[in-house]
Amino acid sequence: MKKEIFEGIATALITPITEKGIDYDAFGKLIDWQIEEGINALVVCGTTGEASTLTDDEHRDAIAFAVKRSNGRVPIIAGTGSNDTAYAIELTKHACEVGADGVLVVTPYYNKATQKGLIKMFTEIADASTAPVILYNVPSRTGVNIAPKTAAALSKHPNICAIKEASGNISQIAEVFALCGDELAVYSGNDDQIIPITALGGKGCISVLSNLLPRQTVEMYNKFQNGDTAGAAKMQIDYLHLINALFSEVNPIPVKAAMAAMGYCEDYLRSPLTPMEDETREVLFNEMRKAGINI
Repeated sequence: MKKEIFEGIATALITPITEKGIDYDAFGKLIDWQIEEGINALVVCGTTGEASTLTDDEHRDAIAFAVKRSNGRVPIIAGTGSNDTAYAIELTKHACEVGADGVLVVTPYYNKATQKGLIKMFTEIADASTAPVILYNVPSRTGVNIAPKTAAALSKHPNICAIKEASGNISQIAEVFALCGDELAVYSGNDDQIIPITALGGKGCISVLSNLLPRQTVEMYNKFQNGDTAGAAKMQIDYLHLINALFSEVNPIPVKAAMAAMGYCEDYLRSPLTPMEDETREVLFNEMRKAGINI
């Protein structure tokens, strides 16, 4: 097994934004709270962090800020993927230079790629990185899937350590485990599959839910690892309606609404994203209250 960046739960952290840009005061407080609540790692500038609408300077500065604010308390994993391999390499090099503990690299969106193209792209990025690389498979957003055989081929690279699997296809994910063995750690990319993927041998989850409930999401994973499978399964099921509400509109619209209601940021998203609709917002807030969240 290659060296793991983390085991357990990593929060796919929101980026607090206002009309003036990134709110670094709010960002810092959020990072501190997550760490105080016992989160195992933080992912910044990913899908939930609205990386697609951050400027290049904002993207680079946010990574550097998170590394400095964490100050080694938890691993910081930087989202550095792009549909332009050259740009992804530049972002990856920057993340390494400022001290990120790992990078999360998404499959190329819009222009997509063949499986051969994916192998070429991820290999070139991993060759350029001095930090471990986590592959990010989210075909619902990018239009391209990392096939299990492709994951197996990439797992041979010494710097590719893990995959964030957000395909939702448990059968495919089981095949990744079968083909890759100890060469590739698997993290759930879907909060409703934390325990199912952990049961297959997964090492945790890169989570949206843990923005709201970091301590409880870590507890869910730890229960399973400590042999309390029934308790872990119960938590997975108990939070299912909240998880569904967090994805009732495209991520990160609901989680931004939730975190704003909790006082951690403004409910501000950059176009083309818009604030949550009243009907789905009401459902989300009701589920938050049922989960014991004060809003």
